Amino acid sequence: MKPFINLDAVKMNSHEHGDFKSQFGPISDLIGAKKLGYSLTVVPPGKKVCPYHNHHVNEEMFLILEGQGTLRFGDKEYPVGKHDIIACPPGGQEVAHQIINTGNKDLKYLSLSTSIEHEICEYPDSQKTISFVGNFQNRKFRHVSKLDVDIDYFEDES
Repeated sequence: MKPFINLDAVKMNSHEHGDFKSQFGPISDLIGAKKLGYSLTVVPPGKKVCPYHNHHVNEEMFLILEGQGTLRFGDKEYPVGKHDIIACPPGGQEVAHQIINTGNKDLKYLSLSTSIEHEICEYPDSQKTISFVGNFQNRKFRHVSKLDVDIDYFEDES
């Protein structure tokens, strides 16, 4: 295995759900990465990759390669374009983030993140949370719930 790959050789997978649409190309396993996750993302005009969210454990970085968009970050919005580097540290809703293609051509970016396999994310727009164990391709545990539902620790225990 070579420790590198040309971005033109990355195999892309597609996903679409309402306003969410992209092509996503995982890179990490192809180059032998162990502690960092790498991927290539292409988002068509007017679309988003994923809901507005924040990570409590992992940190992400995005390098815009082509196109223009809008970064939602905390309670602000910023225009982003070619060669902008975006840091999304772990934390609460003050670092929640989402990249939206607000341009008129595809938005293409390289993603880099830590790959800590235990994660909790919040989704402020929909008041959801997700917790999981395992990497993207091999989840050992995954649970999505609404933030406004709270039960007692001992509920349903005998």
